[in-house]
Amino acid sequence: MTNPTAAMIVIGDEILSGRTRDSNMHYLAQELTKIGINLCEARFIADDPAAITATVKQLSASYGTVFTSGGIGPTHDDITADSVAAAFDTPIGVREDAYQLLRAHYDRQGAEFNAARQRMARIPDGAALIDNPVSIAPGFRIANVNVMAGVPAVFEAMVASVLPTLTGGAPLLSQSLRIQRGEGEIAGPLATLAAQFPDLSIGSYPFQKNGIYGANIVIRGQDGAQVDEAMTQLAGLFPA
Repeated sequence: MTNPTAAMIVIGDEILSGRTRDSNMHYLAQELTKIGINLCEARFIADDPAAITATVKQLSASYGTVFTSGGIGPTHDDITADSVAAAFDTPIGVREDAYQLLRAHYDRQGAEFNAARQRMARIPDGAALIDNPVSIAPGFRIANVNVMAGVPAVFEAMVASVLPTLTGGAPLLSQSLRIQRGEGEIAGPLATLAAQFPDLSIGSYPFQKNGIYGANIVIRGQDGAQVDEAMTQLAGLFPA
């Protein structure tokens, strides 16, 4: 069985400038792996409307599910919602249910529900809201694109809201073996092993420590018995 596919778009000049370190892609990949959805591609793009719109169009057509992070806050450079609306050629405006959620939240805080905060209630027509139990301002889903906040705690909460709505496949299982030999020495046997198990992914991740060269070999697949057998053969090829 082929697992469903997904892609992610990380949006923000602050990510590309190095001022902010992204952790959302790493978190999403782990969560999707648990439910058997393959994260096949991740793109990091600037706060540029044309780039966001074009990327959303392309990835939405190429993968089963798309996730975006960043650019749905209250400031002038939060342009993701408008750009996604443009990708689907649909109007966007303040939506009553989102507006009321936000107004009640700021009323409870005794804070002004000003024009900037009201921007976060702007939702493309036809979209479904994504719950945000952390800071209330919702994300949204339109077609197969989930538009979510960039703040990690909020992003993770939104992911938790979205995952139960997705249909997954077989979870990806993995085992690893640390081999203290250089990749040039192990490459040939690894290629033979990979050919023997075409349904598995066998990756080599080299390291150097205290002058010793080695590699962590990771075997991944949906069939636990195959993963076990491949790992047994690998350990036999390179005994400790």
